[in-house]
Amino acid sequence: MTTIALVDDHAILREGLRSVLEREPDLTVVGEAATKEEAAVMAGHHTPDVVLIDLKLSAGADFEGLALCAELSRSHPSMGLLVLTTSLDERLVVEAVHAGARGYVVKDVDTTELVRAIRAVSRGESAFDSRSAAAMVRSVAGGTIADTRLSERELEVLRLLAAGQSNAQIGASLYISPTTAKFHISNIMRKLGVRRRAEAVYEASKSGLI
Repeated sequence: MTTIALVDDHAILREGLRSVLEREPDLTVVGEAATKEEAAVMAGHHTPDVVLIDLKLSAGADFEGLALCAELSRSHPSMGLLVLTTSLDERLVVEAVHAGARGYVVKDVDTTELVRAIRAVSRGESAFDSRSAAAMVRSVAGGTIADTRLSERELEVLRLLAAGQSNAQIGASLYISPTTAKFHISNIMRKLGVRRRAEAVYEASKSGLI
């Protein structure tokens, strides 16, 4: 039996997903969460085989699902993380994979393909719907995975980092959580090829980014 947890801020969507998935004899939903914080607690309590994660977990917030993927992949490395979201963007697909997701599926996918993706992720395999897979292929072909270009949000975080702000201060300035700010900083350091925050600011300054 494959155990599943649902992370989405819309209760009615979670209810619909639970109803659809539990028609399958080998799938059972063991937990639900509406926020990143609830999801972390729920995952620790139930340790599901697969966690379905929406990238947008609150109105007006950043893509907190990415930070959740990174957190869960660190604390529960064997847990299968599958992004289920409305956002199809090459950058998001790549960042989700970097954050530890094994798969990426858009919400309007048919039930058969979603179930197939869940089963694949539970076996430790990767799973992408056709459009997400195409986005990954384009990213690899275009070198986006190794691209050092920073997103607009990352540039905003970098400027505040250069001003000496902490994770909490950056979060407050940009209306995101400190964990999400930390996730962006980790991405910035990875893209710039550095290990320390001060080095990130220095490299960005040399490159004319700030």
